[in-house]
Amino acid sequence: MALAIVHSRARQGIEAPEVTVEVHISPGLPNLTIVGLPETAVRESKDRVRGALITTGFEFPAQRITVNLAPADLPKEGGRFDLPIALGILAASKQLRTERLADMECVGELALTGELRPVPGALPVAIQSRRARRELIVPLDNAGEAALVSGASVLPARHLLDVCAHLDGSRPLAAAESRTEASPTSEGLPDLAEVRGQFQAKRALEIAAAGRHNLLMLGPPGTGKSMLAARLPGILPDLTEDEALETAAVASVSGMPFDPAAWRRPPYRAPHHTASAPALVGGGSTPKPGEISLAHNGVLFLDELPEFDRRVLEVLREPLESGGITISRAAQRLDFPARFQLIAAMNPCPCGYLGDASGRCHCSTEQVSRYRMRISGPLLDRIDMHIDVPRQDPAALLDTAPTSEESSAAVRSRVIAGREKALHRSGQPNALLTPRQIERHCIPDSAGRVLLEQAMARLNLSHRAYHRILKLARTIADLAGSEAITAAHIGEAISYRRLDRAPAAR
Repeated sequence: MALAIVHSRARQGIEAPEVTVEVHISPGLPNLTIVGLPETAVRESKDRVRGALITTGFEFPAQRITVNLAPADLPKEGGRFDLPIALGILAASKQLRTERLADMECVGELALTGELRPVPGALPVAIQSRRARRELIVPLDNAGEAALVSGASVLPARHLLDVCAHLDGSRPLAAAESRTEASPTSEGLPDLAEVRGQFQAKRALEIAAAGRHNLLMLGPPGTGKSMLAARLPGILPDLTEDEALETAAVASVSGMPFDPAAWRRPPYRAPHHTASAPALVGGGSTPKPGEISLAHNGVLFLDELPEFDRRVLEVLREPLESGGITISRAAQRLDFPARFQLIAAMNPCPCGYLGDASGRCHCSTEQVSRYRMRISGPLLDRIDMHIDVPRQDPAALLDTAPTSEESSAAVRSRVIAGREKALHRSGQPNALLTPRQIERHCIPDSAGRVLLEQAMARLNLSHRAYHRILKLARTIADLAGSEAITAAHIGEAISYRRLDRAPAAR
């Protein structure tokens, strides 16, 4: 009778709870049993492990083998436990030295040849193994993301034999190099200078980037709404290391392709308007993050906003306020972060040409009202800025002379300066200020207060809209280098609340 213990990690949301892999070998009919709430892929690991051990020249014990994945009430899924199960069998059958197993964790799927295949969620595993002060052995393809965790001892391996040689001390694995340095995030991104004209929209985009404000653009087809949204990541500041790790952890557990070289770049997600509510917020039998979590600390762009199912849009209301989403199932309850910046675009009417100089719109008032009612008032109230993106003069588009359009780099420098002022003052972007912080940092001067009171009365603004105007004015003042919020800043902030005006004025 022999027992071996190997440490590993499960996947639960963006967390990686510890799993103790206990392998017990005893006399009896040859059999391998895996217990501890394994799902199908985990139960099938016995065949992958058997094939890998025999192929690599090890002996598979012809005895009764019991593998316990503790804790027993934590669901286990995927092929991540193949490597620890194989090492546990080798250690319990005395084919492998066990001295170093206590200070080591490992995850990895085994091919029948013994090669290690990558698994999702390696980054949260590296974070937790660093806290546990253990070495972490991962497949070579997971090394890039795992090495983003500064201070973690990550040992990438290509084959089961490489891991065994490391544990025997005959051929130690080389530690992966940490890649926590910042890299330029705007390289290779679309440039704002490519958008001709639309100066007001560009100004609004700059304000939205500096304060992390939500933005809705209205305009006829082909006026540049999608172009503007696609250029927002190029003017956003780099993510901090903590933000980048949290964002990368979401991408890691989602199983998406992960580029460690761009880990400081704010994510940009643009789901199609046919996306379902689970696709947007996350879900499934084994809950995975949705688009709002994949856009955490970045941008979620919803084009053709009224074409989304209204029930799908309504699920955004709570995450826009709380910065997170909770997915509840009968067996578990998972929390995913979802602090995203919402950028949306829509046509002004069903045909798309209301207010266009061509006069081609023939939509009735009732049709326009019904079209806009696809977006609820509470959702619109949570969007800080509503702006027009009108059709440009064709002469400006046909002009081939060098333009004076500002590049993304020039705008980004102002955005970073404005964001740094907000962070120095309150520790967070202006869009995330709490009501108490608004009372402290967003006090307008007397003229600005009078103007805001008049706007509240005439536009019948909600208290949420009132606070959003104040936060927007704070960002405008920061970009202007002003400590005081003046009537000019309040007036500009109010001008970006286009859908708060009476219907006759639209």
